[in-house]
Amino acid sequence: MAAIPPISNLQAFEAVARRRSFALAAAELHVTASAISHQIARLEDFLSTRLFERSAHGVRLSAAGERYLSRVGGAIQALGSATDDMRQGVSNSLYVHCAPSLATLWLMPRLREFALAHPEIALNLSAAHTHSDFALGQADIDIRYGVPNWGDLVIEPLFEEPIVPLASAAYIAEKELTRPEQLLEATLIQSNVSVVQWSDWFRAHTNRRAPERFSVRFDRAQMSLDAAAQGLGVALESAVMAGKHIREGLLQPVFGMAPCIKVKAHFAVYPARHSKRPTVEAFLAWVHGQAART
Repeated sequence: MAAIPPISNLQAFEAVARRRSFALAAAELHVTASAISHQIARLEDFLSTRLFERSAHGVRLSAAGERYLSRVGGAIQALGSATDDMRQGVSNSLYVHCAPSLATLWLMPRLREFALAHPEIALNLSAAHTHSDFALGQADIDIRYGVPNWGDLVIEPLFEEPIVPLASAAYIAEKELTRPEQLLEATLIQSNVSVVQWSDWFRAHTNRRAPERFSVRFDRAQMSLDAAAQGLGVALESAVMAGKHIREGLLQPVFGMAPCIKVKAHFAVYPARHSKRPTVEAFLAWVHGQAART
C-alpha cells in the first residue's frame, strides 16, 4: 500500500489552500498558526515538494500545490462527509456531482420531487466542471456533460436536446433577424464548453462560415443564457437548458426550432460497483423518469 501522510497534515494543507491564510486555517481547525506551519512543513518534507509560495502579500499555492490539491481535496471532503454521516447516524446518504449549468437550470428545480419521493435519502449535491474521482470516493453518481469517453464506467444518456440560436424578443426585433445568414451581423455569444459550437451550426444551416472571433465568451451555459436574455446578443444553447428562460419570455428561438442540432451530451456516470446501492438505484430511476418527461 502506498505511503500516506498523516491526516492532520492533509487537513492543514487543504485549509490553508482554501483560506489562503495560515491564521484563518488555524482558527478553523482550532490550533495555533505555528501548529499549522509545522503541519505544512512536515507535509512538504514528506512529499519533498514545496506546496506554497510565501510572500509579504500572503500565501498561495505553488504549481505543485495546485496539482496536489486537485487530487486530495475531494478525498478530504469525502472523509469529512462520511464521518459526519456516521456521527449523526445517517445511513442513506447519496453524493451526486453534476455539471454546473445542468445542476442550476435542470436538476435543482426538480429536486423537491426527489425529496418528497425519497425522504429517507440524504442527498448531497455538488457542481463543478471537473469530474468526480470515483477512486477517491468523491461521489456515488456523476452527471457529466461532454463526449462520453470516460473509461471503464457505466454511462447512461439522460436526454436528447436541440441546440438552437436564442435571443430576447427585443434583440431579434432590433436586428430584424429573419434569416440565418444575418447572424453574421449580430453579436454572437460564445459558450466555450458547449459540445456544439457556432462553426457547427453555420456549417449545418448556412453556406457561410462562422466568425473566428467573439466579443462575448462564457464558460457556463447559465451565463450565456443570462447574457442573451439581457440583450447582449445571440446564444447558441440547449433549448432544454433554456426552458425556464423560454417559458418566462426572456428568450426565444431566433428562427424557431427547425434549424437546430440535436445532441445527447448529458450522462449519468458511475462505477459498476455502485449500481446495486439502493440510493443509487433510486436516484437513477428518478432522474431517468425526469429525463423522459423532459
